[in-house]
Amino acid sequence: MKITKFIAPLLLVFCAISVSAQDKQTLRKKFEKYGVVELSEFKTTVSGPDSAASAVVLFDTGVGYFEPNPSTESLNYIFERHIRYKIFSKAGYDYANLELRMLQYNGRKTELKIIDGATYNLDNGKIVISKLNKEAKFSEQEDKNYTLEKFALPNIKEGSIIEFKYKISSDFLFSIDPWYFQRKIPTLYSNFSIIIPSDYQYKEITGGYIELNRTEPNKNYLNTQGVQNNFPMHLEYVAKNVPALKSESYITTMEDHVSKVEYELSSYKIPGKMFYQVTSSWPLIAKELKDELRFGYFIRKTGNSKIVVKDLIKDEKNPDTVVKKILDHVKNNLMWNGNYNFFTSELSLKAVFDKKSGNSADVNLSLMILLKEAGIEVLPVLISTRSNGTHPGYPMLSKFNSLILQVKIGEKYVLLDATTKNSSPDIIAYEHLNHFGLKVNAEKEVGEWISLEPQNISKKTTSYVLSLGADHKLSGKLFITATNYHSLSTRNKYLSSNDENDFLKNYKSNKPGLQITNYKIENVNAPYQALNETMDVVIEDHMEEAGNVLYFNPLLFDKTEENPFKSEERNFPVDFAFPHEETYRISLDLPKEYEVEKMPKTEKFTLPEGAATFSFVAAQQDNKIAITSKITINRAVFTSEEYHYLKELFKSIVRKQAEQLIIKKI
Repeated sequence: MKITKFIAPLLLVFCAISVSAQDKQTLRKKFEKYGVVELSEFKTTVSGPDSAASAVVLFDTGVGYFEPNPSTESLNYIFERHIRYKIFSKAGYDYANLELRMLQYNGRKTELKIIDGATYNLDNGKIVISKLNKEAKFSEQEDKNYTLEKFALPNIKEGSIIEFKYKISSDFLFSIDPWYFQRKIPTLYSNFSIIIPSDYQYKEITGGYIELNRTEPNKNYLNTQGVQNNFPMHLEYVAKNVPALKSESYITTMEDHVSKVEYELSSYKIPGKMFYQVTSSWPLIAKELKDELRFGYFIRKTGNSKIVVKDLIKDEKNPDTVVKKILDHVKNNLMWNGNYNFFTSELSLKAVFDKKSGNSADVNLSLMILLKEAGIEVLPVLISTRSNGTHPGYPMLSKFNSLILQVKIGEKYVLLDATTKNSSPDIIAYEHLNHFGLKVNAEKEVGEWISLEPQNISKKTTSYVLSLGADHKLSGKLFITATNYHSLSTRNKYLSSNDENDFLKNYKSNKPGLQITNYKIENVNAPYQALNETMDVVIEDHMEEAGNVLYFNPLLFDKTEENPFKSEERNFPVDFAFPHEETYRISLDLPKEYEVEKMPKTEKFTLPEGAATFSFVAAQQDNKIAITSKITINRAVFTSEEYHYLKELFKSIVRKQAEQLIIKKI
């Protein structure tokens, strides 16, 4: 449930919106199976890709409808659910534990009205029932608004059938919690029905890749005289034999890809009285933001920004330099507190700087005020973070959860984000890299979608210059250069470590046999420049000896161990977040008494339209060997149709980088 304010109270005429007794009876017929378990259900198995599942959902049935609340002269949303599982293994025991989040905020609440549950086991061909008991019910205060209601079923065994049935009443009508047709285990049958009053208009949002059978039982709205009836809208969704949702590499969040349906209130009316538009267009949302205390008002309340800016930029005229100076000032004086929001937690710039920390809106809107004062053209950009999921594109403010800025310098547009200390112009926090954002001009009450795609490829080059000793140890120099997001990652790790020794300890943790001395790092506090690392290295235990022959993988610690793309098919995009290039080089001097018996061959692989490439170049001159491996991903996102190409590319990368160099003692 989302906490969202209303512009006006939802006062309604009960007779116009009440769900009829007949409709309720129709909905509740879906729950007649509670407590009735057939012996055949114990024989349920799962085959195919989900054959190793820990449990299966036999059926999951939910209904939603609205009822009048006489005490508030408003409505309550009623949600009822009946779900039944069969447990296959101990890994599925967790499905016998149910958690429900109850929200209480500003005089409104969600309330658990009914909860039942039971475990069914077979004993000598007879079904033994173990009911949910009072001792297995717990309440836990999650925070000031949320309470967790927890329930645990007894007597769980491999082969048990379990079920829960519950009913929830909620005063929160703005958004209706999603119904999920898919989860981490397979589902044989999922059904959700909802009846929406005719005076309510909800946006319907569906997601995922499972085929849903969507019907409208009362679709015929015309009576016998051809006049539209004022019936509630009845929607029903059915999904059958839904496979388990399996996590994949390179995604934003699985929430973007799970099959579900959810609703957000668009408008409502009080019969014979008034019509209220809640959300319907970007201009209306922009106007709402303009009038919001913690957005438009915050931006307009400039405080002492003129003095601060004058002190910062002095006589500086170059706009690029002005932007960097102000960005650095905010990063150095405000700490992001880890919370995302597009509304500030404070009401003024001064309050944020006095506190010295804040959420993403506090930090970035404070930056915006100072930039505007310096004469920089700047606007906020609303975004949904990667973990929050892709915004559906409809005019829905609630689907955003953070913001950054866009500035115009001359003819170029640049993104800014002060939530991470190591950001720079056009290098925003990784969580904010969700491809599109809504640039909002609140004063003009307009919004415009813009791309958040990085303009420059992020590069990392790892170069070894080594010699092979008589003791079969490798010794020499290691040079690492990184730009953009690759450098951001290393800077974050270095600056968050307790000290340099702690950083190097973590760096070596997955590199057995590596010894480092004389480590140096350049530009760690200069995010506008490439990050350079140099060190002396000794590498042990990387030569496999067989008589007078040595086998050696020249990729050392940098080879791709396995293909990240394992599934035969993929229904959703591959999301690398940003285009990147990883180059690995090794120059190896062999002792005079050794010669190369076999070395990897040069190969190159290229995807259609050059979307990604992999090259492997090997060369030898006398006793010096030079090998270069380069992986270039030129796009952040690849479609599901392009998945096969990527899978084959990485298959070639794994194969090629696993090849060994064979040298022989003369």
